[in-house]
Amino acid sequence: MATEKIIETDTKSYVAKRFRGFLPVIVDVETAGFNAATDALLEIAAVTVTVNDEQQWCIDEIISRHIKPFAGANLDQASLDFTGIDPSHPFRQQIAVSEVAALHAVFKAIQAKIKKHDCSRAILVGHNAAFDLAFLKAAVARNNIKSNPFHPFSTFDTVTMAALAYGQTVLARAAAAAGLTWDAKEAHSARYDAEQTALLFCEIVNRWHEYSGVV
Repeated sequence: MATEKIIETDTKSYVAKRFRGFLPVIVDVETAGFNAATDALLEIAAVTVTVNDEQQWCIDEIISRHIKPFAGANLDQASLDFTGIDPSHPFRQQIAVSEVAALHAVFKAIQAKIKKHDCSRAILVGHNAAFDLAFLKAAVARNNIKSNPFHPFSTFDTVTMAALAYGQTVLARAAAAAGLTWDAKEAHSARYDAEQTALLFCEIVNRWHEYSGVV
């Protein structure tokens, strides 16, 4: 009796396979202090990544928002001086949105990418990722948001990755070691820092692929 040959196929995307179903999303936040519970979240940027036809990791989409300080938020002047952000600047007040609106825009874009690549959820990639994740989670809790696509505690930290790959931990120095350009005048904006961190992440992953053969 003839039997039908069953061929098993793996339909998961290349992106989903590489990190066990997690979609790396590079995140940077700019804040008015170091305490996620009390200090204002002022900017957020998220960069999704994908794989091109040459199987090289690269930037896919960048989503960024300026954010209005939540009611009662602490604004540490030293932190504002460091980032150069003026929450009361008229232009900023015109474009800044609430935490809810900012997170909704970021999460909606990420969830679409998770679905596109057949991933299970996103994993936050950051330079000192614990800092970004803490402020993200605090804003999610503060606004009672139920649809957070990120893993609740696991992260990929480019500080560690850059230390291993280049012996550097400062983002600007790691970028230079990786052969990336760096504009000090643009630094400390969430969009710029997230984009540079994404380029660094992709460069390290691609280089590891060349050395190890791991895809």
